Parts: sequence; C-alpha cells; structure tokens
Amino acid sequence: MSRTLACFSHLRWNFVYQRPQHLMTRAAAHESIAYFEEPVFSEIEAPRLDHRIEHCNNSNDITVLVPQLPHGLDRELVAGAQRQLVDEWLKDKTAQDLTLWYYTPMARAFTDHIAASLIVYDCMDELAAFAFPPAGLREHERELLSIADVVFTGGPSLFRSKRGLNPNVIEAPSSIDRDHFTQARSRQTPDPLDQADLIRPRLGFFGVIDERMDLELVDAVAAMRPQWSLVFLGPVVKIDPAKLPRRNNIHWLGQKPYGGLPQYLANWDVAIMPFAINEATRFISPTKTPEYLSGGVPVVSTPVPDVQQVYGRSGFVEIAATPDAFVSKAEAVMRRERAPWLAGVDAHLATLSWDRTFGIMRDAMQSARDSRNSNAAVMARTASEQNIHV
Repeated sequence: MSRTLACFSHLRWNFVYQRPQHLMTRAAAHESIAYFEEPVFSEIEAPRLDHRIEHCNNSNDITVLVPQLPHGLDRELVAGAQRQLVDEWLKDKTAQDLTLWYYTPMARAFTDHIAASLIVYDCMDELAAFAFPPAGLREHERELLSIADVVFTGGPSLFRSKRGLNPNVIEAPSSIDRDHFTQARSRQTPDPLDQADLIRPRLGFFGVIDERMDLELVDAVAAMRPQWSLVFLGPVVKIDPAKLPRRNNIHWLGQKPYGGLPQYLANWDVAIMPFAINEATRFISPTKTPEYLSGGVPVVSTPVPDVQQVYGRSGFVEIAATPDAFVSKAEAVMRRERAPWLAGVDAHLATLSWDRTFGIMRDAMQSARDSRNSNAAVMARTASEQNIHV
C-alpha cells in the first residue's frame, strides 16, 4: 500500500464508536491508517509511543498510536515531545505518500512542519463550544482552516459556520450502518440482562453523557411519569456523576459495546435525545438520530438545530422543548401506527450510508490532490520559463 493517512483525533479509538471509526475503517481499504490519539500522562522518565493493531472487518488493519508522556510537562514540552514521537513514526514517509487528517486542530502544534500530499480537516463538532476546551484551540483551528486542502463538516449547521473560512468546505453528513441497527427491528432480539427487568414503557438513550445533556429535563420527565423507565447507555464525561438525577425509574447502565446496541434499542418503546439547547449543542448533528430510526424506534428530541432541520420538519423525529412537551410527544409516538411513519423514514434512510459519505469525501480528496498537483505543475513551468530556481 503506497499511501499513509495519519489521523489525529481527540477521541480514543476504543471510546464510543462513531464518525472517526466509521470513516477510518473505510479509508483503510485504500491507505495505511495511523490513528494518533491524545497523550496519556504517567510516571515514566521519557516519552514513548505505544501502538497496537485494531482489526477491521472487510478492511485492512489500523495502527492506533498513543503518546505516553511523563507527568509535569508544560504545554510547550508536551507539543515538543509529540513532535519528536510523530516524526520518528513517519520518518520513512515522503510528502507524496502522506495525508494528514485532523479531528483535533490541537495537533497542529506538533505537526505544522510536516510536508504532506494532502491536508484534511474533518470538522465533526464545534469543539471550542464544549466544556473545558484546551488553550489555543481556536487559534489552531483558524490556522488549520487556512491551510487545509479540503474541509468536511458533519452537518448543515457546521457547514454554514465554516464555509466562508476555507475555499473548499464540503458537507459530509454523519450517516448509518443500516445493516447493524436494523437488527433492532426483529421481535426476537433478546433483551440484555441488565435491562430485562425494567418496567415498560422504556425511553432510551445511547451516547456520551456530558454537559450537552439536559439533566433537569431528564429528571422532570422521570418525575412526571414514574411508571416509565428511562435508560441511559454511555460513558459519563466532563460532568460529576454525582450530579446525575437519581430516581427509581432512571437507569444509568454505563457504556456498552457498539455491537450490542441494537439489542438494547430493540427493547425500547421510544428513543430519546434530551440535549440541552446551548452553545455546546448549537452545531451538533447526532449520529444516533439515523441509528435510532434504522432500528425502527420512534424518536423524541429537544430542538437541536440540525435535528429539527433534517428530521423534525419531515416528521421523522418529534421535537419537544419542555418536559411537558417531551412527555406528550412520547405518549403520542407510542400510540401512533408505525407503518406509515416507518415507510417515510426508510425512504429517507435509503439515501444514507457511511459508504456513500466516505465516497463523497474520497472523491473530494482526490479532486483536491489533483488541484494541488496541477497548481504545482503550473508554478514549476512558470518558474522554468522565467529561469527561476524553485
């Protein structure tokens, strides 16, 4: 395989399985993938780069690399240590062989010197709007936007936000693995043991549980309908677990493997997205929306702009801004005949797939690479005509 794609991500490979994993496993069919995670700090004397191989179905393996750094390094030393580790890993790669793919602009602090055939920014979230953004994030993103050959965005809100900041911004919406989540439509799908005894109806959520969740709304809905079970699957990050609402009918079941999510989804009556409406959710385009719908489960969401625009106006997802409305919408979708609704949902989902999204991205990358090569050829010819050495 002649090319290497070095991906720099703020998300760990074995965290929640989402956009980076879906896209990198598809990219691995065409290029050698080196997936650089953020550093881990421990009681070691010298920096080192740990790596492991992740095996992907129907694709080539992916190398996941984790910088291990000593405690106590300041920001400049952290960047310098990572620069050295990345350089060592990429020492045999030439610019013609290498694509730099960024999920985190912070990686520019230690990769801005690397020559590559293509620079890609896959902007899946407005990271600067999340809680506790790292110092310098906005500055590094401005620099990345100024030099990227192509910028992808995960939804329409991000596209509108970024399209004036780079001449080649393309909306590449997050999509679905339909074969995986349609397993939830089978009535024979077994109920997972830690959910089997929960009373019905069940309202469920899977994903990261963080500052984007409206915990007051969750608590209010649970209080209004104590006979309902509210089920939450996923890691709790950036918020104190002690602040999660605790009621007999709220069940925080923790993170589950991606492969097991259809089993939980199959045994929910409503899938929910109780996101807070704030700066952190202004630009999100939750992958779980089409995943829930692929499972054939009705969905109720707060008015997240992308959800409202893409799924709310069509009636595929019910939108509710208050606890009273959330309860009312949930009761309505549980009474609704599913067949007509599901026919419309399936027609929409037929236009979505991770393969299609990656195909759009791959074509755009090749066009950007061709454009860069063409510009270089023009510059070389002009210099030659003017007898200028470049």
